[in-house]
This record gives sequence, C-alpha cells and structure tokens, in this order.
Amino acid sequence: MANPALIIDGLSVDFGGFKAVDGFSTVIDDGELRVVLGPNGAGKTTMMDLITGNTRSTGGTVTMYGKDITNHAEHEIARAGLGRKFQIPSVFRDLTVFENFEVAVTKQQGVFGNLRFGLRASEKEKLDQIIELTQTSDVIDKRAGDLSHGQMQWLELGMLIAQDSRVILLDEPTAGMTQGETYRTSQIIKALKGQHTIIVVEHDMAFVREIAEKITVMHLGKMLAEGRMDVIENDPKVQDAYLGSGGIH
Repeated sequence: MANPALIIDGLSVDFGGFKAVDGFSTVIDDGELRVVLGPNGAGKTTMMDLITGNTRSTGGTVTMYGKDITNHAEHEIARAGLGRKFQIPSVFRDLTVFENFEVAVTKQQGVFGNLRFGLRASEKEKLDQIIELTQTSDVIDKRAGDLSHGQMQWLELGMLIAQDSRVILLDEPTAGMTQGETYRTSQIIKALKGQHTIIVVEHDMAFVREIAEKITVMHLGKMLAEGRMDVIENDPKVQDAYLGSGGIH
C-alpha cells in the first residue's frame, strides 16, 4: 500500500456563515496524480488555499508526510516541500529562463548575488534534467518576460521541480494554452507522476482525460464523488450537479 502524501480530514472554512469548504476529506498517496473537478464555486481553489496556508481553516486538519501543516504559515509549508502554481505564472520576468531555474535550484543565501558564479555539480545535473523535461533548451537564454504563455507556464513548473517540491498543486495549468501547448503540458505532468505528488484543478476535460487516474469531484464545498474516470462520468450525482446528462465530454 502506498504511503499517503496528504491526508485532508474534515477540512472546513467559514466566511461569515458561508462554508466555502465544508468537511472535505481525502487521502492522496505519495507519487499520485490527482485531478480535482467541480463547477465554479465548488470550493476547489479555496481548498488549495487551505492546504498551502494562504487561507486559515476553521476546522479539520491537513497532514503532509505525517506532519501536521494545518494553518501553518505559507513559507513554512513551502519549505516542508509543497509548491503551488497559480493560473498566472510567477516568474522573474527580467531574468533569463536559465537564471530563473538557477534561482530556484540554488539554496544558498543571497542567491541573486551568486547568479552566474557557478552551480554545484548536483545542481547542474538537476537543471539539465529539468530543462530536458520542460523542453525549454531552445529558449534557455531568453528573457522570461518574452516567453509565450505556454513556455512561461513550463518555466514555472520547472522552477517548482527545482525547488524540490514533493507535492505540487496546479491550478488550471492549461488555461489560455493552444491545443499543442496543452498536449505538451500533459506529457510533462505525466512524466512527473511517481517522482512528485501532483494535484491538478482543471476544467479542460480533454486534458483531464489525458492525465487523470483518480478524480475527486467537489460540490458546494464538499466531496461529491471520487474514483476512476469511468466511474465518475457515470455517477448520477456528478451528472446532476456538474456534468449534465451528457457526462464528461
């Protein structure tokens, strides 16, 4: 049996009487790739905010690799090995792609002052692997602010990997991408499975079909259903609440 990376138990948050997340529970195994679905307002992004410490919960717990991280500060949770990628990329736009990766992989203090003063062999090897995975070698010396939308998304994903994020949360990673960029993103994410634990919130059902093994469906802040794609798309509760009579399409 796989070891759990995340145990979310009864997680809740109350905003002045409105429960955006209401007693949500799930277990995500180490190395698992989990997709979270749900209509707008289902509580998906708020749930991710609670996991990362961006929002304080009013009930329940979040445990990562056996450590209770409930309501810890964002930087403490990040240091514990949890990385999050938002819809709008957060990169250093005035640095090159390589320099962005260099900042992410370098753990010494005063990292900006140490740029271009050489990486350790282990860091160089790691960056080579990340550059190959994200297919950014052809833009490695390009200013990050000049990248296409898709390239910037891959850069940020690579930076999370460089930071040794054991658990990676991706919020609609294919939003605004072309079909080709979406496909490449699916290949990158699938390549990370097993090496990292990945949680993806997404609306693009073609993309979900490409990457999903286990799906969690949220509705009104609660767990509505959980299981394989074929189970989820034939679940009457899911069809009524989210997908409609046509199922996932």
